[in-house]
Parts: sequence; structure tokens; C-alpha cells
Amino acid sequence: MKIIIGSDHAGYNFKKMIKKHLTEKNYSIEDAGPEEAKSCDYPDYGLKVARAVAEGSYEQGILICGTGLGMSMVANRIKGVRAALCQNEFQGRMARAHNNANVLVLGERVLGSDLALSILDAYLETNFEGERHQRRIDLFDQVD
Repeated sequence: MKIIIGSDHAGYNFKKMIKKHLTEKNYSIEDAGPEEAKSCDYPDYGLKVARAVAEGSYEQGILICGTGLGMSMVANRIKGVRAALCQNEFQGRMARAHNNANVLVLGERVLGSDLALSILDAYLETNFEGERHQRRIDLFDQVD
């Protein structure tokens, strides 16, 4: 699975931790930036990741900022992106199983590192269930 990951300065430490975790699990990872924890604008990185996923260059995206709110808002502006801000494992699983999310969003300032990795694993290890859920996704994917 090809994954693209990005953050802002407030999510930089989680980004490094998640990249290491995913590399150890043999995922193919692309880092969209930033390259340091210097203050930056989250929309720059959120849009870069969201567009790459929407274009089909990557199967999944991961975005991290302080709360996850800003990144989820900006990513969901891109047609074809279903970004899910998850704060527990159940949300991580349901984001994939029922909503076929293609971008996971995490907040570094609101999650512990162990919980963040548990959410990530639950998200990536869950498959979309399709059927009735696809009909619902088709409905909101039609919105401009």
C-alpha cells in the first residue's frame, strides 16, 4: 500500500513516529513535509496530501496537526477525499469499514502516541464493507 503523510509543525513529532512505525511494517511511505518542526501553514501540506490521494497517486493519506481539525477541514475540500479525524480505535475502524475513508487525520496535541499508533493500525487493517455503505458514499460524493 502506498501512503502519503504530511503534517504541520504541531504534528511533526507524530509524523516522524508514524513514518518509523509504518516503515517497520513495510508500507511504502512518501513524506509530503514539512522537513522540520518550524511554524508553517497546515493548508499547504493538507492540500498536497489530499490532492495526491484524490489523483490516485497514493491509496491512503495521513495528516497530522495539533487537533486534527484544520487538516480534516482542508482535506475534505478536495473532491474524492474522505478524510476522517479519529480519536479512538473504533472511529479508525469505522472510518474505513463504513465510510471508505482515504485520509486518516490525527491530532498530536490531543492523543497520546500509543493511542495514535493503535488508531493508525486499526484504520489500515480494516477493509471497506461496501454494499449499503457504498450507496451512501455515492450520495455525498455527488456533492460539488
